[in-house]
Amino acid sequence: MSTQSSQTEEEGQPLIEHLVELRNRILHSLTAVVIIFVPLFFFANDLYTFISKPLREFLPEGTSMIATEVASPFLTPFKLSLVLSLFAAMPYILHQIWGFVAPGLYSNEKRVAFPLLLSSILLFYAGIAFAFFVVFPLVFAFFTSVAPDGVAIMTDINRYLDFVLKLFFAFGLAFEIPIATMLLIWTGATSVENLKRKRPYVIIGCFIIGMILTPPDVISQILLAIPMWVLFELGIIFSAVIRPREKKTD
Repeated sequence: MSTQSSQTEEEGQPLIEHLVELRNRILHSLTAVVIIFVPLFFFANDLYTFISKPLREFLPEGTSMIATEVASPFLTPFKLSLVLSLFAAMPYILHQIWGFVAPGLYSNEKRVAFPLLLSSILLFYAGIAFAFFVVFPLVFAFFTSVAPDGVAIMTDINRYLDFVLKLFFAFGLAFEIPIATMLLIWTGATSVENLKRKRPYVIIGCFIIGMILTPPDVISQILLAIPMWVLFELGIIFSAVIRPREKKTD
C-alpha cells in the first residue's frame, strides 16, 4: 500500500512542478507588462496624440476629435497605454513561453521552433506598422472625403481607439500567416503541394477574412486581403526548406 502511495506521489510531483513553473512565468509576464505600463502611462496623452495623427491630418479645418463620455479623457489614454505595454512586453512573454515549452522539445525541434517564435513577434510588429503607416492614411482620407455636405467630422476619441486597435490586431494576426503555413507543413498536417492546389480557396478566404476583420469599407478589406495572400505565398516558399517533423514511434 505504501509502495502504491509513493508511486502516486512521484507521478503527481512533476505535474505540480509544471503548474508552479507556469504560474511563475505568468506572474513574470504580468510584472513585465506593469513595469512597461508605468512609464508609458506618464506619456499617455502624447501617445494618443501620436496614434490619432493619421486621422487628425485629414480632419476638416475647424473640427477636432471629441470625448462624448465623462471619463473618456482619462480612460482612453489609459487603455492605449495598457495595450501598448502588452505589445511591448510581447518578446519577454514569448521568452517565458519558450522557457516553459523548450525542455519538452527535441534538439531538432528547437532549431525550427525558436526561429518561428522569434519571427512571429517580428511579423506581428510588421503588421501593426503596415496598418499605421499604410492603411490608416488611405482609410481615413477616404472616410473624411465622402462625408455628406453639412456633416462635421468630429470623431469620439474612445471610438477611434477601438477602431485602430481592432485593425492593429487584425493586421498583426494576418501577418502571422507565413508562420501558420510553415507550422502546418512542419507538423505534417499538410504539404506544400496540397497548399498550392488549394490556392484559389485560400485567396477567397483571405477576402472573406478581410471583410470580417476590417470595417465595412472596400479599401481596408483589400489592404488586408492582398497582404494575407502575399504572406501565404511567402509561407509556401519558405516552407520548401523545412523538413516535416518526424513522427516519434514508441
